[in-house]
Amino acid sequence: MFKKRDRNKMRVIRHARVRKKISGTPEVPRLCVFRSNKFIYAQIIDDTVGKTLCQASSFEESFKEAEGTKTEVAKLVGKTLGERALQAGISSVVFDRGGYVYTGRVSALADGAREAGLKF
Repeated sequence: MFKKRDRNKMRVIRHARVRKKISGTPEVPRLCVFRSNKFIYAQIIDDTVGKTLCQASSFEESFKEAEGTKTEVAKLVGKTLGERALQAGISSVVFDRGGYVYTGRVSALADGAREAGLKF
């Protein structure tokens, strides 16, 4: 009999494998994505000091009344994060998809950040 695997546990394992290779520096910080069933969160992290430089999420008040699908809201979150990063003086980042497949909301967030001017 096959044992069904926990999807989130497998995602955490994939994320740990990617995190061995990806690390944020002061020059090129890490853009980390977390996706729940209802919201999407993104933050830019400097791993050398363990500090979040800027963040955006669909849980914020400004996105509560945003209409559209979750994918469209994720793109808006990416644009907002990109604008906040440029204001903080960050122009390029390393993208950490958090163990998620690069499709749907994750890729929409990345596209929105690129449209705002982030390079990765």
